Amino acid sequence: MKQQNHLKRSLGFFSAISIVIGTIIGSGIFFKQASVLQSAHNSTLAISAWIFGGVITLAAGLTIAEIGAQMPYTGGLYVYIEKLYGRILGFLAGWMQVIVYGPAIIAAVGGFTGILIANFFNLNDSWRIPLSIGCMLFITIINFLDNKVGAAFSVITTIGKMIPIAAIIIFGIFWGQNNALGQTISDVKQSSGGFGVAVLATLFAYDGWILIANLGGEMKNPQKVLPQAIILGITIVLTIYTLITVGILRFIPADLIERLGEDTTTYLATKAFGNIGGKLLTLGIIISMLGTLNGKIITFPRIVYAMAKRNDLPFSSYLTYLTPKGKSPIVATIFITVLATLMLVLFDPDRLSDLCVFTIYCFYILAFFGIFKLRRENSNRPFSTPLYPLVPIVAILGGLFIVVSELFNDPAGVVLFLGIVAVGLPIFYYLKRKEKTSRNKAIEINENHD
Repeated sequence: MKQQNHLKRSLGFFSAISIVIGTIIGSGIFFKQASVLQSAHNSTLAISAWIFGGVITLAAGLTIAEIGAQMPYTGGLYVYIEKLYGRILGFLAGWMQVIVYGPAIIAAVGGFTGILIANFFNLNDSWRIPLSIGCMLFITIINFLDNKVGAAFSVITTIGKMIPIAAIIIFGIFWGQNNALGQTISDVKQSSGGFGVAVLATLFAYDGWILIANLGGEMKNPQKVLPQAIILGITIVLTIYTLITVGILRFIPADLIERLGEDTTTYLATKAFGNIGGKLLTLGIIISMLGTLNGKIITFPRIVYAMAKRNDLPFSSYLTYLTPKGKSPIVATIFITVLATLMLVLFDPDRLSDLCVFTIYCFYILAFFGIFKLRRENSNRPFSTPLYPLVPIVAILGGLFIVVSELFNDPAGVVLFLGIVAVGLPIFYYLKRKEKTSRNKAIEINENHD
C-alpha cells in the first residue's frame, strides 16, 4: 500500500470557523439545559454555569491557540502533548482520544440525533439505534470524499443551525413571561451535584473547540487561521449559549424544565410555533446535530492518521491510507465510526460523554502548562495569548475545578476512565518492542546479504 501520504492543504478561514462553530453547537445546548439546572438548583446559577463554562473554554482556546500556531500539524492535542512532554504522554493523549473520547462523543451526538429523528417521524424507540447508526454512516460516506466536501457540509449546516437558534432566542427573550433570573427548582435531587457539576455539563455542550487543531496540516496558513478560528468561534458560541439559556428560562419555568429533561427544547418549539412550526424547528435542530456529527467525524480520524504515521496503533500501515484523489483518511474514518457504533450499541453514550470531558481536561491541563515552557524556549510566536499569564492561569484553574468536581461527583467513573487510558501503556510498549524487533531483523538481513 505504497503511496504519497500527504494531506491536502485546502481549508481556509471560513471553512475553519464553520468547523469550530459547527462542531461545538450540536446536541449539548438542546439536551443539557435540564441537567445544568438540576445541578445548579436555580436559574441564576444555571446561566452563570453556561457563562463560566464558556469563559473556561475561551481561556483554554486562547492558550491552545498560541501552542497550536507553533505546531501547525495534523494531530492536535496528541502532537502538542508529545512535543511538550515526550512520546509516552503524547501517545496516551492520542490513545485516549482515539479509543474512548472520540468514539463516545460521536456515539452520544449520533444517539441524540436518532432520538430526534424518531420523534420527528413519530417512530417508536426501537428505531433510535438504527437511525443513529444511519446518521453516522451518512456522515462517514461524506468524509470519504475530498475534505472540501466535508468542510462545505459544515458551512451549510452551520448556516442552517442558526435558524432554530435565532428562533429560540428571539421568541424566548421577547415573548417569554418569566424572569430568567432567580427561579429555584423545588425538587432538588440529592445526587444532582453542585455548581461544579453544572459547569461540567455545559462543557459537553462546548466540547469540540480543539478539534479544529487536528486539521492543522490541511489548512492554508495555519499559523494565522487556527488562532482566529478558535478564538472567534468560541466567542460566538459563548454568546449564543447564554442567549439560548436566557430565552428558554424566559419561556419555560425552571420547575417545568427540570421535569421535561431532554424534551425541553422540543416542548418550547411546539408551544411557541405550533405543531408545524415545532416540526420545522426540530428539523433545524436535527440539521444542527448532523453538522456537529460531521465536525467530529471529519476531525477524529486525523488523530488516528497522525498516530498511525508514527506506528503508534495496531495496523498502522492500513490506517495511514489516503484516497488517491481527495487525500482523505478513509480507513481511519471507518475505524472511528466502527468504534462509535459499538459504543452506541453496547454502552450509555450520555454518561460516557460526561466522563470524557473529565478525561480530556486532564490532558488539556498538561497542554495549558506547556505554554509557560514554550515561552521560555521560543520568543518567535505567530500568535501570542493576550493578557498572559492571566489567561493560561484561568484555563488551568478552570480545568482543575472541573477535574476535582468530577472526582467528587463520580469517583467510580473517574477510576474506570483513567484505567482505560492506562491500558494504552502496555500497548505502546508492545508496539515499540515489535517495531524494534522488525528493525533489528531488517539490519540482520542486510548484513547477511552483504
